[in-house]
Amino acid sequence: MPKAPKTKKGPEQKVIHPYSRKAAQLVRETHKQEKKDKIKNVKAARLNVTGEKLLWFQSRVDPTKTEYSKEEACEIIEKYLHRFDTELLQIELANSIKGRQGRQHEAREAILKQTIERERLQYQENGLEIPDILNVKHLKVFREWDGDLKKLPNIKVKKLSVKDSLSIQKGNKEGKEDSQETTNQDDVSEH
Repeated sequence: MPKAPKTKKGPEQKVIHPYSRKAAQLVRETHKQEKKDKIKNVKAARLNVTGEKLLWFQSRVDPTKTEYSKEEACEIIEKYLHRFDTELLQIELANSIKGRQGRQHEAREAILKQTIERERLQYQENGLEIPDILNVKHLKVFREWDGDLKKLPNIKVKKLSVKDSLSIQKGNKEGKEDSQETTNQDDVSEH
Protein backbone atom coordinates (compact mmCIF):
# COMPACT_ATOMS: atom_id res chain seq x y z
CA MET A 1 0.00 0.00 0.00
CA PRO A 2 1.47 3.38 -1.01
CA LYS A 3 2.19 5.93 1.59
CA ALA A 4 0.26 9.18 1.69
CA PRO A 5 2.30 12.25 0.68
CA LYS A 6 3.62 14.23 3.57
CA THR A 7 2.21 17.65 4.07
CA LYS A 8 4.50 20.42 5.12
CA LYS A 9 3.68 21.96 8.37
CA GLY A 10 5.07 25.44 8.52
CA PRO A 11 4.39 28.24 10.90
CA GLU A 12 0.69 28.90 10.96
CA GLN A 13 -0.58 32.31 10.01
CA LYS A 14 -1.55 34.16 13.11
CA VAL A 15 -4.76 36.03 13.11
CA ILE A 16 -4.06 39.74 13.29
CA HIS A 17 -6.31 41.90 15.40
CA PRO A 18 -7.92 44.59 13.19
CA TYR A 19 -6.91 47.44 15.49
CA SER A 20 -3.32 46.32 16.06
CA ARG A 21 -0.22 48.14 14.91
CA LYS A 22 0.59 45.24 12.60
CA ALA A 23 -2.78 45.59 10.84
CA ALA A 24 -2.24 49.34 10.39
CA GLN A 25 1.22 48.64 8.97
CA LEU A 26 -0.18 46.15 6.45
CA VAL A 27 -2.89 48.61 5.40
CA ARG A 28 -0.27 51.35 4.86
CA GLU A 29 1.85 48.99 2.76
CA THR A 30 -1.07 48.00 0.55
CA HIS A 31 -2.12 51.65 0.06
CA LYS A 32 1.45 52.57 -0.82
CA GLN A 33 1.66 49.74 -3.36
CA GLU A 34 -1.71 50.71 -4.88
CA LYS A 35 -0.53 54.32 -5.30
CA LYS A 36 2.67 53.14 -6.99
CA ASP A 37 0.71 50.91 -9.36
CA LYS A 38 -1.73 53.71 -10.19
CA ILE A 39 1.09 56.18 -10.94
CA LYS A 40 2.84 53.54 -13.04
CA ASN A 41 -0.32 52.86 -15.07
CA VAL A 42 -1.02 56.57 -15.64
CA LYS A 43 2.57 57.16 -16.78
CA ALA A 44 2.43 54.14 -19.10
CA ALA A 45 -0.86 55.36 -20.61
CA ARG A 46 0.58 58.84 -21.18
CA LEU A 47 3.69 57.39 -22.83
CA ASN A 48 1.51 55.17 -24.98
CA VAL A 49 -0.56 58.12 -26.22
CA THR A 50 2.59 60.13 -26.95
CA GLY A 51 4.11 57.14 -28.75
CA GLU A 52 1.02 56.73 -30.95
CA LYS A 53 1.10 60.45 -31.82
CA LEU A 54 4.79 60.31 -32.74
CA LEU A 55 4.26 57.17 -34.84
CA TRP A 56 1.50 58.98 -36.73
CA PHE A 57 3.86 61.88 -37.45
CA GLN A 58 6.64 59.49 -38.39
CA SER A 59 4.42 57.86 -40.98
CA ARG A 60 3.59 61.29 -42.49
CA VAL A 61 7.14 62.64 -42.66
CA ASP A 62 8.56 62.69 -46.19
CA PRO A 63 11.73 60.53 -46.25
CA THR A 64 13.35 62.68 -48.94
CA LYS A 65 13.12 65.96 -47.01
CA THR A 66 15.98 66.93 -44.75
CA GLU A 67 14.23 69.80 -43.00
CA TYR A 68 10.72 71.22 -42.63
CA SER A 69 9.65 74.84 -42.34
CA LYS A 70 7.15 75.99 -39.72
CA GLU A 71 4.51 76.35 -42.40
CA GLU A 72 4.96 72.74 -43.56
CA ALA A 73 4.91 71.53 -39.96
CA CYS A 74 1.64 73.43 -39.38
CA GLU A 75 0.17 71.74 -42.47
CA ILE A 76 1.08 68.33 -41.02
CA ILE A 77 -0.55 69.35 -37.72
CA GLU A 78 -3.74 70.26 -39.58
CA LYS A 79 -3.73 66.80 -41.17
CA TYR A 80 -3.21 65.33 -37.69
CA LEU A 81 -6.21 67.23 -36.35
CA HIS A 82 -8.36 65.82 -39.19
CA ARG A 83 -7.22 62.21 -38.78
CA PHE A 84 -10.58 61.05 -37.36
CA ASP A 85 -12.74 62.61 -40.08
CA THR A 86 -13.27 59.37 -42.00
CA GLU A 87 -14.19 57.42 -38.87
CA LEU A 88 -16.66 60.11 -37.80
CA LEU A 89 -18.16 60.05 -41.29
CA GLN A 90 -18.60 56.27 -41.09
CA ILE A 91 -20.30 56.57 -37.70
CA GLU A 92 -22.57 59.29 -39.10
CA LEU A 93 -23.48 57.08 -42.07
CA ALA A 94 -24.24 54.14 -39.77
CA ASN A 95 -26.49 56.35 -37.67
CA SER A 96 -28.29 57.77 -40.70
CA ILE A 97 -29.60 54.36 -41.79
CA LYS A 98 -33.35 54.28 -41.25
CA GLY A 99 -34.96 51.58 -39.18
CA ARG A 100 -32.30 51.54 -36.49
CA GLN A 101 -33.16 52.61 -33.02
CA GLY A 102 -30.76 54.67 -30.96
CA ARG A 103 -27.34 55.78 -31.97
CA GLN A 104 -24.67 53.22 -32.65
CA HIS A 105 -21.09 53.89 -31.59
CA GLU A 106 -22.19 56.89 -29.57
CA ALA A 107 -19.43 56.44 -26.99
CA ARG A 108 -16.71 56.24 -29.65
CA GLU A 109 -18.13 59.28 -31.41
CA ALA A 110 -18.13 61.26 -28.17
CA ILE A 111 -14.53 60.28 -27.42
CA LEU A 112 -13.38 61.26 -30.91
CA LYS A 113 -15.15 64.63 -30.82
CA GLN A 114 -13.79 65.37 -27.35
CA THR A 115 -10.25 64.46 -28.46
CA ILE A 116 -10.52 66.64 -31.57
CA GLU A 117 -11.86 69.56 -29.56
CA ARG A 118 -9.15 69.23 -26.89
CA GLU A 119 -6.34 69.02 -29.45
CA ARG A 120 -7.74 71.88 -31.53
CA LEU A 121 -7.94 74.08 -28.42
CA GLN A 122 -4.43 73.08 -27.43
CA TYR A 123 -3.16 73.92 -30.93
CA GLN A 124 -4.88 77.31 -30.91
CA GLU A 125 -3.75 78.40 -27.45
CA ASN A 126 -0.55 76.87 -26.07
CA GLY A 127 0.62 74.89 -29.03
CA LEU A 128 0.56 71.21 -29.91
CA GLU A 129 3.63 69.14 -29.16
CA ILE A 130 5.07 67.54 -32.26
CA PRO A 131 8.46 65.97 -32.93
CA ASP A 132 11.04 68.60 -33.76
CA ILE A 133 11.11 68.21 -37.53
CA LEU A 134 12.33 71.78 -37.98
CA ASN A 135 15.86 70.82 -36.93
CA VAL A 136 17.88 68.56 -39.25
CA LYS A 137 19.59 66.63 -36.45
CA HIS A 138 16.38 66.00 -34.50
CA LEU A 139 14.56 64.96 -37.69
CA LYS A 140 17.25 62.37 -38.37
CA VAL A 141 16.92 60.93 -34.84
CA PHE A 142 13.14 60.90 -35.22
CA ARG A 143 13.32 59.00 -38.51
CA GLU A 144 15.62 56.39 -36.97
CA TRP A 145 13.26 55.83 -34.01
CA ASP A 146 11.76 52.35 -34.16
CA GLY A 147 8.66 53.02 -32.05
CA ASP A 148 10.17 51.78 -28.78
CA LEU A 149 8.63 53.70 -25.88
CA LYS A 150 11.83 53.33 -23.84
CA LYS A 151 13.65 55.46 -26.41
CA LEU A 152 10.95 58.13 -26.34
CA PRO A 153 13.01 60.59 -24.22
CA ASN A 154 15.61 60.72 -27.03
CA ILE A 155 13.09 62.37 -29.35
CA LYS A 156 12.92 66.13 -29.02
CA VAL A 157 9.48 67.70 -29.26
CA LYS A 158 8.49 71.24 -30.12
CA LYS A 159 5.28 73.14 -29.51
CA LEU A 160 3.71 74.75 -32.53
CA SER A 161 0.50 76.76 -32.48
CA VAL A 162 -1.83 78.50 -34.90
CA LYS A 163 -0.02 81.73 -34.04
CA ASP A 164 3.14 80.34 -35.67
CA SER A 165 1.20 79.52 -38.81
CA LEU A 166 -0.50 82.93 -38.88
CA SER A 167 2.74 84.84 -38.28
CA ILE A 168 4.35 83.01 -41.19
CA GLN A 169 1.42 83.83 -43.47
CA LYS A 170 1.47 87.48 -42.35
CA GLY A 171 5.21 87.61 -42.98
CA ASN A 172 4.71 86.23 -46.48
CA LYS A 173 1.93 88.73 -47.23
CA GLU A 174 3.95 91.65 -45.86
CA GLY A 175 6.97 90.54 -47.85
CA LYS A 176 4.89 90.41 -51.02
CA GLU A 177 3.31 93.81 -50.27
CA ASP A 178 6.74 95.34 -49.62
CA SER A 179 8.06 94.01 -52.89
CA GLN A 180 4.97 95.28 -54.73
CA GLU A 181 5.33 98.72 -53.10
CA THR A 182 8.95 98.97 -54.16
CA THR A 183 8.06 98.00 -57.73
CA ASN A 184 5.20 100.52 -57.71
CA GLN A 185 7.54 103.23 -56.39
CA ASP A 186 10.06 102.36 -59.11
CA ASP A 187 7.33 102.65 -61.74
CA VAL A 188 6.26 106.05 -60.35
CA SER A 189 9.80 107.40 -60.23
CA GLU A 190 10.45 106.40 -63.86
CA HIS A 191 7.47 108.42 -65.13
